[in-house]
Amino acid sequence: MKADYINDVEKVLCSEETICATVKGLGDTISADYKDKDLVLVGLLKGSVVFISDLMRAITIPCDIDFMDVSSYGASTVSSGVVNIIKDLNDSIEGRDVLIVEDILDSGRTLSKVVNILKERSPASIKVCTFLDKPEGRQVEFEADYVGCIIPDEFVIGYGLDYNECYRNLPFVGVLKRSVY
Repeated sequence: MKADYINDVEKVLCSEETICATVKGLGDTISADYKDKDLVLVGLLKGSVVFISDLMRAITIPCDIDFMDVSSYGASTVSSGVVNIIKDLNDSIEGRDVLIVEDILDSGRTLSKVVNILKERSPASIKVCTFLDKPEGRQVEFEADYVGCIIPDEFVIGYGLDYNECYRNLPFVGVLKRSVY
């Protein structure tokens, strides 16, 4: 990690403590909502890895996990509008209760496309859990079923979120200084 990672952060939006409390609350709610269901968490790579790892430990009922790798950002700070599926699910979701786990809901394009693709595979239900929601960035109408934190329309990094594959390992969510990009 480059030595000045922390100096690239303009401000912290979600501290480690806030993240822990938020994830625990989401885990409790999801555990209650999916009691006696066949829950599979579908993480969207790479950004959701940190969140889904914490979330599945906060969920107190049996659940499986699978992953999709989708991209709409590349090396940019704004969504390109083109959603590419790089890696699809390994297992069938037919008849299962699917909870898509995402790091951030911004434009809504990626999640809208993924939800539509997965609906065609006949799940029992499909919902979305996002750690961060940036409503001001929405370009398509889309709402998550479970939201950790609502944030302003700023470019954020940390807790799995990156800029050009850097900063994912920061233990908090912060705003990246404009001078960096």
